[in-house]
Amino acid sequence: MNIAYTLAPGRGDTDLVLNTVADQLITRGYKPCGTVQINTERSDAGPCDMDVKVLPDGPAIRISQTLGRASRGCRLDPNALEKAVGLVTGHFASGADCLIINKFGKHEAEGRGFRQIIAEAVMKETPVLVGLNILNAQAFMEFSEGLGEELPPRVDSLCDWLETRIRSFSGEADRRYAQEYRG
Repeated sequence: MNIAYTLAPGRGDTDLVLNTVADQLITRGYKPCGTVQINTERSDAGPCDMDVKVLPDGPAIRISQTLGRASRGCRLDPNALEKAVGLVTGHFASGADCLIINKFGKHEAEGRGFRQIIAEAVMKETPVLVGLNILNAQAFMEFSEGLGEELPPRVDSLCDWLETRIRSFSGEADRRYAQEYRG
């Protein structure tokens, strides 16, 4: 299966790694689709602001809500997340070499968010890389039927995995095209 996940130990580390992976793929001429998360510290010492950048070239969408310093609830803005999902779905339909999703989070675990586009990419044999946290690991394992490959949170390893699968998929598509149209 062409789906893998990575999990970095520090707060925000997975976001930084996936952001760098996406940048390197773009620099190498690939067309990734999906989202990477950008966390911005706040001057009021509250929790960071969370934005997702829609790949390959934007826009950035604020997915966190400012609920106040004493708030303990989930800060995710579900409407903003669904806006990002819609943009990614549109970009994916116009062609992508791979799908990178910053996090298989609570919404995906509950059957919403990026879950449908991840499933579509897997069905189309497009390589998929997702960030994962331990809270949603079981839901991801069930979703991927245990076939998701765990990769170390290292930029080189993740780029190698994606590039190998992109080339493999492209080569297979080229072979199918040649066989179909050469007669």
